[in-house]
Amino acid sequence: MVKNRHQELGLTDDQVLEIFETMLLARRIDERMWLLNRSGKIPFVISCQGQEAAQVGAAYALDKEKDYALPYYRDMGVVLHFGMTARELMLSGFAKAEDPNSGGRQMPGHFGQKKNRIVTGSSPVTTQVPHAVGIALAGRMEKKDLVTFVTFGEGSSNQGDFHEGANFAGVHKLPVIFMVENNKYAISVPIEKQLACEKVSDRAIGYGMPGVTVDGNDPLEVYRVVKEAADRARRGEGPSLVETVSYRLTPHSSDDDDRTYRSPDEVAKAKSLDPIITFGAYLKETKVLDDELEKEINDRIMKNVNEATEYAEQAPYADPESALKYVYAEEN
Repeated sequence: MVKNRHQELGLTDDQVLEIFETMLLARRIDERMWLLNRSGKIPFVISCQGQEAAQVGAAYALDKEKDYALPYYRDMGVVLHFGMTARELMLSGFAKAEDPNSGGRQMPGHFGQKKNRIVTGSSPVTTQVPHAVGIALAGRMEKKDLVTFVTFGEGSSNQGDFHEGANFAGVHKLPVIFMVENNKYAISVPIEKQLACEKVSDRAIGYGMPGVTVDGNDPLEVYRVVKEAADRARRGEGPSLVETVSYRLTPHSSDDDDRTYRSPDEVAKAKSLDPIITFGAYLKETKVLDDELEKEINDRIMKNVNEATEYAEQAPYADPESALKYVYAEEN
């Protein structure tokens, strides 16, 4: 008898199916974007493949009606759970006027949507960390029950923004969850050349917060630790540092050739632990999913992705005259 881990965590069969479906939707959108890029239809892709379990598992542990997400550029799984749609992500990929993130003004991955409390990021990495701390401080001052959830790569954890934000949050016991998505490479630099310590989570003690490293290929484990961190934050016990360890299954971006710094055997080994496959296998072992339902879910997702692609490809670009909108103040 297979151990039913999700029920032990208080998750129903329908909820874990929703987690799986959101992971699969992120994967299928990402795969489509690579095809569009390679056929010359969209200019750039920065991929979430291999990190969907960490993203969706974590997002599912939050309250998307009141918490704030400050995602980094790979976090398609996070923003899909918080309410962004396949159509909106495709509009961003095609840089069309209806792109809710920036009206087609920024590269894909600069997620931002006010109605869903997704706070936009900037191209310099890790600048979202002090923003998350500031929102948590504002929430505290306004006596609001909110948690801010901010993500970044392990390479970004070496930026000053992380250390300043973590220190301030620790001193003031702010309700912030710092989640490092450790995918083993900061572009081409492997983890052993990035850190002198063994784990990113080892840094937590310096800021007076708990730190935990978890299998980023297991959405249930990520859900568990992020839920604990959110509960701590809501009790006024301050921030937490969560490190999810997975593997980036694609090159850093569509402009990168990862063959120059890692071997095909290494990538193949990582693909054998693909969270889409391993979590799907768990759901089948626990009789939550079968081949027929999996096909039904995948067919529904592909219909969504196809419709989103067609809509975004045909949607209009922004008017050239709007290039300076939001840059300079406009007279009323």
